Amino acid sequence: MAPSGASAQAVTSLLLPDWGLNRRSKRGECDPHRMDDEFLIRFLRARHFIPQRAHRLMVNYYRFKQENSELFEDVYPLKLRHVGDSNVLAVPPYHDQNGRRLLIYRIGCWDPKAVPIDDLFRATILAMELGMLEQRNQILGGLAIFDLADIGTQQAWQITPSIANKIVKLLVSCFPATTHAIHIINHSWLFDKMYNIFKPLLNSTMRSKIFFHGYDLKSLHQHINPEHLPERYGGVWPDYSYTIWLESLKKNYAVAKAMISCGYKFHEEELSPEVVKKLKEDDVRLS
Repeated sequence: MAPSGASAQAVTSLLLPDWGLNRRSKRGECDPHRMDDEFLIRFLRARHFIPQRAHRLMVNYYRFKQENSELFEDVYPLKLRHVGDSNVLAVPPYHDQNGRRLLIYRIGCWDPKAVPIDDLFRATILAMELGMLEQRNQILGGLAIFDLADIGTQQAWQITPSIANKIVKLLVSCFPATTHAIHIINHSWLFDKMYNIFKPLLNSTMRSKIFFHGYDLKSLHQHINPEHLPERYGGVWPDYSYTIWLESLKKNYAVAKAMISCGYKFHEEELSPEVVKKLKEDDVRLS
């Protein structure tokens, strides 16, 4: 593995117009909120330590944030509890057999009137930002499972071309995380029409990462061992709510501070008194 400092320095030289020993880079295409090695290494790991690709990923990341500012501005993580309560999104505390994190979407549970699609995006982005705090996730990446059981027209109508484009960018090209596979299960004819919206946005590499299993759990088990799946998919684990991450966030000073550095906000009463005290001692503003 390439040394983090040297590789991070290479990315820095690509990002800042006058940075670097030879000052040859004139490519200031984004304005990162952090330039420390711990932050830059995320982009390098996601692009196999190839500085030019890491630079492009970082540019895409900040461009996505700029183009979708409504998903990042004035976001209070603990106000996303309704997403977890709806059971539409889960991030289990366990990993697959390769140590990769799982994102599980139960789209049939999604009521767009109760959970606006922007809140679903915000909850996904928060989960990915939290995941990126773990070095293992930066190195190994993750998987996504889309369970389309009970999906109806109220969900299907939400998937417009612009929304499809946003989903692809978030999961594939604009976030410092490697999505190794997307598994589609319990899908019907309605999904075929939805997928036609996505097809033009996917290149051959992206398509090779999408696996369709229908209602065949044995097909899913060829990719994910049942010992690393919830019971509803033939596994051994119970369902875990997205809210478990929000609860842990209340009590974790380091995570709360990291989320604030990403632009997230908190009300003082949402966090434990100990966390609030430490944040104030470090002159970290909650909102």
